[in-house]
Amino acid sequence: MFRKEILFSGLMLLFTVALSAQPVEQKIKVAFDRFEKDPQLQFAISSLYVVDAESGKLVFQKNGFSGLAPASTQKVITSITALELLGRDYRYKTQFAFDPAIATLTILPAGDPTLGSGRYAATGAANVIGRVVKNLPSGSVVNTVSIDNSQWSENEIPDGWIWQDIGNYYGAGAQKLNWRENKFDLVLRSGRNIGDPVVVTGTEPQVKDYPILSEVTSAARGTGDNAYIYFPVGSNSAVVKGTIPVNENRFVISGALPSASLQCAREITDTLSKLFHTNIMVRPELSGMGTVFHTEVSPALDSIVYWFNRRSINLYGEALIRTVAFEKKNIASADSGIVLIKNFWQQKGINSLELNMKDGSGLSPLNRLTTHAQVEILKYARDRPWFSSFYASLPEYNGMKMKSGTIGDVKGFCGYHTSAAGRKFIFSFLVNNYNGSERALVGKMYRVLDTLK
Repeated sequence: MFRKEILFSGLMLLFTVALSAQPVEQKIKVAFDRFEKDPQLQFAISSLYVVDAESGKLVFQKNGFSGLAPASTQKVITSITALELLGRDYRYKTQFAFDPAIATLTILPAGDPTLGSGRYAATGAANVIGRVVKNLPSGSVVNTVSIDNSQWSENEIPDGWIWQDIGNYYGAGAQKLNWRENKFDLVLRSGRNIGDPVVVTGTEPQVKDYPILSEVTSAARGTGDNAYIYFPVGSNSAVVKGTIPVNENRFVISGALPSASLQCAREITDTLSKLFHTNIMVRPELSGMGTVFHTEVSPALDSIVYWFNRRSINLYGEALIRTVAFEKKNIASADSGIVLIKNFWQQKGINSLELNMKDGSGLSPLNRLTTHAQVEILKYARDRPWFSSFYASLPEYNGMKMKSGTIGDVKGFCGYHTSAAGRKFIFSFLVNNYNGSERALVGKMYRVLDTLK
């Protein structure tokens, strides 16, 4: 018996050594074949495309030219295109003008997604308003605050976004005047017993003229946040549905502002009203221009891209594709931005049909990309002067620099990795229509990618 155990252990050691000695090309094929046969992938389609970063030669591909929903891995395409076409040092400039003849302060926005954001010290809402008030010409009396929304498409929600998403913070669309990343916090109070109604106790900041009705119920302790805000359809009231745990006195979920531009204007008028001891009107349409007295300058694009990828902020992606369109075509619409992105990569040798994009963030389940296209774009980025900024923006998962993506029954990873032997790889791995838990699937995807280590 002892000899049999020794023999078995020796055979296993030889098998492990033999496996590790296999070329990466063979190891990844074996691993991917095993992955596709897993019960979680019974009705799924998976695509993996891997190249050697230095030579550009194909290492492995399966379904690499099939268009799949990419989820947030699509952000790498938006990031790379924006860095290439706008430059890493590009900054948004939001101007504020005053016309004393009609006592009107006009906001001249430029699509800056960071204005009022708490993500940067300088861009915080209180700091922005403080600088506007401080720089207002001495002796000025303001009766009206107006917003110049010209030259930007009013349709802020991209095609294909679903109703469950667009009322929540991650479904905030991009406007010409974005504010506080176009989100607010909704404060809820649950009951003591399972099934008790949940009460809305307020919003932070205060969102005026936006009633939110609660259909949320109390669930078992530890069940977490399962509540979603739904924008009004056929009424002027939003509704929040789902569950939160029992015995929560202050449970916060984040929603999308119904109008970020109006919210910004109202916060400015509230401050000015207290300053001038009078009521100041908000007129969204352009009613005056006057002389520019203050300009808010955004963080540089490479910093915006950093948070775009690190925190997967969908708003930033929608703002970027509109900005690219505005800077290059003077038409700030999502559709124009997408056409421009597809044409740009077509000129670089990537078939535009491999980039069936509906938005800049990947939130739409209608997006379809090929892993081949993603890898080719990631490969292009390596030789650009801004690559270090883009590379730094990628999160690290499983010991690899890669962007992840998640929407319903979709999971993806794409990025870069250097093996222990020093070989560099670029890869994209997408799975659509899997079953079972996301956590289990991710572990199995990691085991495939581990063959690159």
